Amino acid sequence: MLEEFPEPININGERATFIDEKYGEHERNNFDIWLAKSDKPTPLVVYIHGGGFVGGDKSKYYQSSDWPRFLENGISIAAINYRFMNEPPYGILSSMNDSKRMIQYVRYNAEKYNIDKTKIACSGGSAGAGTALWLAFSDEMADAKNPDPVLSESTRLTCAGAFATQATYDIFQWDEIIGIPLSQTPEQLHSIARAFGFKSAENIDLRKETAIREDLDFKAKMDKHDAPVFIFNRHKAGIPENTDDINHHPNHAKALKEKAK
Repeated sequence: MLEEFPEPININGERATFIDEKYGEHERNNFDIWLAKSDKPTPLVVYIHGGGFVGGDKSKYYQSSDWPRFLENGISIAAINYRFMNEPPYGILSSMNDSKRMIQYVRYNAEKYNIDKTKIACSGGSAGAGTALWLAFSDEMADAKNPDPVLSESTRLTCAGAFATQATYDIFQWDEIIGIPLSQTPEQLHSIARAFGFKSAENIDLRKETAIREDLDFKAKMDKHDAPVFIFNRHKAGIPENTDDINHHPNHAKALKEKAK
């Protein structure tokens, strides 16, 4: 059954120009877009919702107070959905690849949306923040030989904003980043296995899944050629008391800052 969302109306009462635009085959491969009034192609900011890659939806940002300023200054806005990591082909990477495809889809259809292909940014919170940084720090992922013309478009961003982000989705690094052991118990290893795309951690040495860990390690992907980013974690520091504290700890932002230096 298809999900139902609130009417895509922003804080100024403006309805999206295009609603539930499909960028892929999965039922959650859709987005809403508000186009700035302009005679020439406009920049675009794509908002990616959070929810631990298992929840949330594009309506989270409909009432964002930032949107009117963007639209008034000739910058278009989109809010997207993507498949969750507990759906085929499973794992965080499948969710982030949906966001990648959306960026490529918009570029492929730039004329329809009056978008400047050279000026596309992403912003998001939590899982959306990590996805925005993964896109910002990854080298070009366009596949010129792919029979799907959408996938031949660039994946590179002009800039990115990350709020309540994680430093990497190579979760084994979180022990050192936050400063306490977080990947020791069977329950913790099961969560990591699901994030990596496995049903469970049984009979798998997850630490040796180096290809997956490298794909998910956007901190390691960062280099001097990447787009500028803004990162802000205002969650409390110290010893985490719950999963929310772990996922949004300020040490995540600090680790990214140190790498950026």
